[in-house]
Formats: sequence, structure tokens, C-alpha cells
Amino acid sequence: MTRSRLPLALTTTSLLLATTLCTTTTAHADDDPSVPPGTEATASAPVEVDANDPDLKIPEGATLAEPKVLDIKQVVEDQSGEERREDTNADVKFALQAEVLFGKDSARLSAESKARIAAIASEIKTQNATKVRVFGFTDNLGSSAHGDTLSRRRANAVHDILDSELNDPDITFEVRGYGEQYPIADNSSESGRKKNRRVEVSFPRTGN
Repeated sequence: MTRSRLPLALTTTSLLLATTLCTTTTAHADDDPSVPPGTEATASAPVEVDANDPDLKIPEGATLAEPKVLDIKQVVEDQSGEERREDTNADVKFALQAEVLFGKDSARLSAESKARIAAIASEIKTQNATKVRVFGFTDNLGSSAHGDTLSRRRANAVHDILDSELNDPDITFEVRGYGEQYPIADNSSESGRKKNRRVEVSFPRTGN
């Protein structure tokens, strides 16, 4: 993979359960998008447990269930915060801020942004991925309908470059625009809105 322009800094390491990658063969954004991976509804908060409760003890003759391996998630972000990479045992995800890809309220890619997308395409080749998701997001400024349209157009633009760079008929794409849905930061500040204006590219990893 092409080396990032700026030094990378490890920001977060956490444990997550591996999730199943679901893709479609859609080549462009759907009008009725599904829920992005990692944003599914979670279970309610666990109830308070009494560690001394005798019912929690393993009955005589019983055995523990087989152990489960938790997925390790590593997040690396460049110093400017413009590009973020998340790695788990199952997937690789790149999140690019819209400002480094497009002009204001535009879905036209710059020459520099095309080079960034080409680097992601190189990683997709390295992982031998055959299913790729390209999701667009905006902040909550302006109308929801405008955000939905703009995020779809931006996702389509990134998809087109990836498809051209990969030039592989065996790769299928799921391309969607979510507008202001699924923010990753607080929309009440410009710094938060900047993080929410993004395009994410994710694909399964092979462990290569």
C-alpha cells in the first residue's frame, strides 16, 4: 500500500466481536440504504450482578462453554485527522474526510484525492477482497434530502475511481449514501461536523 503523506499515530485499540460482512452487487448508491456495519442496535445495558449469588456458581459436573476469540480493533489516524484506518481481524475500513476529497457542496474529486483513493485500491488488491462497501455521509447542516443526495453522489464518485483502479469484474460493490445519519462526532461544533462529512471504504481482510 502507498505510504501515507503524514506520520500515522495510533489512537485507539479496543475489543469488538467480529461482524459478518453483508454486501450486494449494487454498483451505485441505493435510495433506501440499510444500516452501516457497526451501527446496528445494541443490547440494553447489563443488569447489576451479585458476584456472591450461589446461582452463578457452576453446578457440579458442569463445564464451561467453548471460549470465543474477541476481535481486536486497531485505529490509526493521520495527524491532521483527514484519513482514518480501522483494522479488525475481519475487516479493513478507511474513512476520508470530505474536505480532502471534494470541494464544498461538491461531488467532484480533486487530483490529490484520486491518489488517496488509488492507495486504498492498492490495499484492496493486497487483501484480495472481492466485496467492497463505499458509504457516504454528511453533517446535519442543510436539508436532510440534500444531504442524502450529496452523500450518494460522493459515494458514487469514490466508487468510480476504485472500480477503474481495480478493473476487476469479480469485485462487487455496495455503494450507499446515508446523509446525516450515523454521525461519528457531535454536529453542534464545526470540528464534529467535519468528522461527520466523510466517505468510508471497507472490505474484508484476508490476513495477508
